[in-house]
Amino acid sequence: MVSDAGTELDATQERESETGVSLAKRLEREGDIAADYLEELLDIADLDGDIDMDVEGDRAVVSIIGDGLDTLVGENGKVLEALQELTRLAVVRETGERSRLMLDVGGFRANRRAEVLELAKRVIEAVRSSGEPESLGAMSPFERKVVHDAVADAGLRSESEGEEPRRYVVVMPA
Repeated sequence: MVSDAGTELDATQERESETGVSLAKRLEREGDIAADYLEELLDIADLDGDIDMDVEGDRAVVSIIGDGLDTLVGENGKVLEALQELTRLAVVRETGERSRLMLDVGGFRANRRAEVLELAKRVIEAVRSSGEPESLGAMSPFERKVVHDAVADAGLRSESEGEEPRRYVVVMPA
């Protein structure tokens, strides 16, 4: 599909024009579906937590807030990653569309994002100083995305290398 200016519409705009549903409405619906799924899970697990929904950019963000939720995070966020995938599957089952929903539990991702951003800043400065590429340790997809975004914002380049679960980011000069 081509707009009046002669540029291609992105996939989101095409989907909106075909379905008549705005991105914001679609993401709000994803958040609602995810919240319902997670509330049921909390009931089954007999855990207390409040569900918070938001839309950040082009993804729904759902957070479970409360104390004693460590079991839903697991070691290094492994349980959180699995729970996020299950929640995405619940959304796909209802909507028929792929979901990029982000799940946070007990502020784990928010805290981890801050830690990874600090690491990225240090590596960006090292690459700028030395002019040489730097490799980081193995990271989750969420963590790699945080690094890639920080590197791009700094005007440098980055690539993910390796195989899961040992996939890592290499930061390179521009």
